[in-house]
Amino acid sequence: PEDTVTGSFASFISAARPEHLSQTVRQRSKRMILDSIGVGLVGSTTRVFDIALRYCRELYSSLAVSSVYGKPGLKLSPTLAAFTNGVATHSMDFDDTWHPATHPSGAVLPALLAASQMLPPNTKPNGLDFLLAFNVGLEVQGRLMHFSTEAHDIPKRFHPPSVVGTLGSAAAAAKLLSLSSAQCCHALGIAASLAGAPMANAATQAKPLHVGNAARLGLEAALLAARGMEANPLILDDIPGCSGFGAFYSVYQPKALPAPGQQHEFLLEKQDVAFKRFPAHLGMHWVVDAALSVRNLFINYAGSFSPSLIRSITLKIPVSKYINRPFPSSEHQARHSFQFNACAALLDGEVGLGSFSESSIQRQELRDLLGKVVVEHPEDNVANFDKMYGEVALLLHTGDVLTGKCDTFYGHWRKPLSKESLLKKFRSNASHVLPEEKIEAIITLVDNLENLSDSSQL
Repeated sequence: PEDTVTGSFASFISAARPEHLSQTVRQRSKRMILDSIGVGLVGSTTRVFDIALRYCRELYSSLAVSSVYGKPGLKLSPTLAAFTNGVATHSMDFDDTWHPATHPSGAVLPALLAASQMLPPNTKPNGLDFLLAFNVGLEVQGRLMHFSTEAHDIPKRFHPPSVVGTLGSAAAAAKLLSLSSAQCCHALGIAASLAGAPMANAATQAKPLHVGNAARLGLEAALLAARGMEANPLILDDIPGCSGFGAFYSVYQPKALPAPGQQHEFLLEKQDVAFKRFPAHLGMHWVVDAALSVRNLFINYAGSFSPSLIRSITLKIPVSKYINRPFPSSEHQARHSFQFNACAALLDGEVGLGSFSESSIQRQELRDLLGKVVVEHPEDNVANFDKMYGEVALLLHTGDVLTGKCDTFYGHWRKPLSKESLLKKFRSNASHVLPEEKIEAIITLVDNLENLSDSSQL
């Protein structure tokens, strides 16, 4: 019934129309689409992507109609293309991040790209349909994250895109496939049974699978619902004694989703996303900016950066166990290490793709700096992407102390990347696998997505 929380979500998915998207929502979501494609393209050069792709090519080959990032001419079945492209998107932890915390685009965009190629020629969704489905997937993720105060903090139990992303992918695919309200309801219920991944696999090669599975399994949920599979129609409601989606939270207070129209405002209208300038966990961006700030002070103080003048390095960071890694030994650990990212920024004056190579991680001068790090957790520095800060203080052998602090890095939703910066990032990422003319063609397609007659061209 439509007076339930789950029913309201299903009705929203079914009833949403392109005219419900404001100009702000359209522009912000197109920025997300472009950035996510670029991140996926550069991610297709990673080892974890190669493992996932080889697995799919060896085990599955039927209905190979959907394209794979960075592999011209290669196609997979739609769900496996969604999976491999989702893995590529999160393979470097370079994808966008929202608040409450999740990676929204990587869970949705690969599913829509794959599904748009799957549909017969006379039923291909146009660009505006594609953009609407993408925003439906974002909206469902955002609303689900607001059902619990736990979601506002850096996660401890499960990786959010593996949960809300799976349902967001199902909602987006259901919209693109024009499922009925009842089928949308079942798609959400099926997706809930396919969702979830523990945080213990953060900083390993398994973490990108969380986003790949969200894209794949959400699409599968929608396809199963389209073929008549049913699930609990109250999956999002709080039913005492029988946990649905609330099983993922200890505090769960679901609210109905208003019908699209004049009384509804998309969350993306109110809350932009963060775009990363370098491929690492979002929390790293605060300490890197703080480290770069204090590095400039050091150079003004001493004339050049000389690690031998430093007695100790104090990091003031939030309490978050899985990103507090004193001596990371792999690229995935390094991407999730406050200590590594602060020291790499101090030593090199930047953090980029090359910072996470094995040779960079194992440098003796970097290991020496890591040995000088002391971590503090001030009570006012909470593990929340909207409230946290990063502070880096250098105690010199002279007794002087130099301090850099960042409470809003460039790329945060409070300090968005300029159009020029976003395009520079996209061009740089895409150039690893595509020639210049194709890179510019993608930029043009995304910029004019509303006017695209066939979204599968993307």
